[in-house]
Amino acid sequence: VQLQASGGGSVQPGGSLRLSCVASGDTSSLTMGWFRQTPAKERETVAVISRGDTPYYGDSVKGRFTISRDNSKSTVYLQMNSLKPEDTAVYYCAATPRNTVSIRAFDSWGQGTLVTVSS
Repeated sequence: VQLQASGGGSVQPGGSLRLSCVASGDTSSLTMGWFRQTPAKERETVAVISRGDTPYYGDSVKGRFTISRDNSKSTVYLQMNSLKPEDTAVYYCAATPRNTVSIRAFDSWGQGTLVTVSS
């Protein structure tokens, strides 16, 4: 499956953004996830949503970010609230047919969208 992420941009601390990721095919059988990376850090898991809509969040975003999906639109979303400067990164969406949150299992990746949080 091919993935196309969008919605990144620049926002002030405390602000919100919503990322979208559209897949080229049916997503109902896929686990979908959002990941992020900066030049100084390895790619990390932000949020994952299972085929059954069970969410998983990385510790640094719990309570601030919400992942959701709309299989009728082959789209997964990441609502990001209370953004902090440390959330600045390139955000990637990804998919796997496995029921897992392990980043190593995700084998289809989008191109990334840049989120910058700065005053």
